[in-house]
Amino acid sequence: MIKVAIIGLGIMGRRMLQHMRIHEKFEPNFLWDPDNSACLKALKVDTESKITGNPEEAIDSADLIYLACPPKVREGYAIEAAQKGKALFLEKPLGINIDKSRSLIDKLKGFNVPLAVNFTQASGPALNDLIQAKSDGELGEMIGVDIIVTYPKWPREWQKEAAWLRFKEEGGMTREVISHFLFFSERVLGLLELKWAKVVYPKDDLLCETDVLARLETQDGKCVNILASVGGKQPDRQEMTIRGSKNSRRVSEFYKDFQSDGGEFLPLRDEPKDPRAISLKSQLDALYCNFQGTPNNLATIDEALRVQILIEKILKSQ
Repeated sequence: MIKVAIIGLGIMGRRMLQHMRIHEKFEPNFLWDPDNSACLKALKVDTESKITGNPEEAIDSADLIYLACPPKVREGYAIEAAQKGKALFLEKPLGINIDKSRSLIDKLKGFNVPLAVNFTQASGPALNDLIQAKSDGELGEMIGVDIIVTYPKWPREWQKEAAWLRFKEEGGMTREVISHFLFFSERVLGLLELKWAKVVYPKDDLLCETDVLARLETQDGKCVNILASVGGKQPDRQEMTIRGSKNSRRVSEFYKDFQSDGGEFLPLRDEPKDPRAISLKSQLDALYCNFQGTPNNLATIDEALRVQILIEKILKSQ
């Protein structure tokens, strides 16, 4: 069993705690967060875990460190853990400053410890089925990708305790959600370059973006189009359409997988009762492989840096 420390006990940290506990390869016994209320919520999720006296104690006690804390403080914990020979599983984004993220990657690679970033679709069935279908020629020539993300308000209701997501400095839907779809797009189409973007911010200069339009392209001209907005009476919408000359795929809400041969998009499989459990089980299976040094499909830190560069370029466009 791999002993795990989780630093950052917001919704993502608590979800990972819950699913690591039921996984046969992990023991998430050591927890830390500066917010006492977050610690109490984590202990309600998992009574077997221990809140350590400080983050150093959590790191020292474990073999693998999952960093679910906000981006600004993640770098320091990552370097400390890697210096001590600990494996790292990082939430995205790597950071908010590109130069600091490049420096972080160089340092982490120098410690030669297992590293991965939690882009949740990396091990999920939608992305991996799509890559197989592309390889088998089922989609025909790849045309491009369309990403649509809309919310009635931001942060989403289930994220409201993570106040930092409201602010321009670290938060916003582009870093939090669109990053997942750009990671997905690069896995399917290849490396992307931003061609143009238009981003709208509120009058309050501290708050994050409310509207995004962008176009990215691969070197051979395949395009990725982004439309994202916040506001209005509507349900959350998170949708990605991968267009091919024979068939197209659509991934909705990260797990609903549809296909069209020119007609209506039809589901490829029955919806699972607990899609998050399936996704996290796949991620944790891959994380175990990563820890063991065997092949896996988790996002690498280099992939995460490429996505971060694209995201920050988009956010600087007004």
